[in-house]
Amino acid sequence: MKIILLGMPGSGKGTQSEILKQKFSIANISTGAILRQASREQGKQAELIRSFIDKGQLVPDKIIIQMLVNRIHQKDCSKGYILDGFPRNLAQGESLDNTGIKVDFVIYLEISEQAIISRMAGRRIHPASGRSYHLQHNPPQKDGLDDISGEPLIQRDDDTPEVIKKRVASFNKETRPLLEFYKTKKVKFVEVDASKELNDVSCSILGQIN
Repeated sequence: MKIILLGMPGSGKGTQSEILKQKFSIANISTGAILRQASREQGKQAELIRSFIDKGQLVPDKIIIQMLVNRIHQKDCSKGYILDGFPRNLAQGESLDNTGIKVDFVIYLEISEQAIISRMAGRRIHPASGRSYHLQHNPPQKDGLDDISGEPLIQRDDDTPEVIKKRVASFNKETRPLLEFYKTKKVKFVEVDASKELNDVSCSILGQIN
């Protein structure tokens, strides 16, 4: 079960990734998490990654893809994996395709800009891991605290209407072309209405990939 999960910021990718991970006992791979972990390590690669992050620059695709390939060859990916948040644009999609990494399903979570703006107000994040919660749709077990670590959750600075509109515009420009790209590949393309309730979205995904 090898999955790429695509969707606008706030469409629920993080939440649905965790559900799929538990359902199929597969690895949930976030490039953000890979970079955070790598930046804490020692060595030349970690120093290089920190140099980009400290300058507020994007880590080059070549480095990210190599780290992704290494991650997919780890033991916990033997039953499959979910790529959450990567690829983000057509160039990344083509580069990933050239590595020979196999994909069975591309799941696209469709949602309107207005629904995202409304949803973002309730989103809370665990900074260290990137785990995502929602006060209404996916609340933590204890108010304001991460379920696993017990550490405080935060509201991201970019969860404001103005910033969200910019991120949606970026998605439409950079990521949306990926949808047509994957429709031409030998993978099953699954489109789901992500504006529905959490359980309804999950059931819709599972109904199309089981």
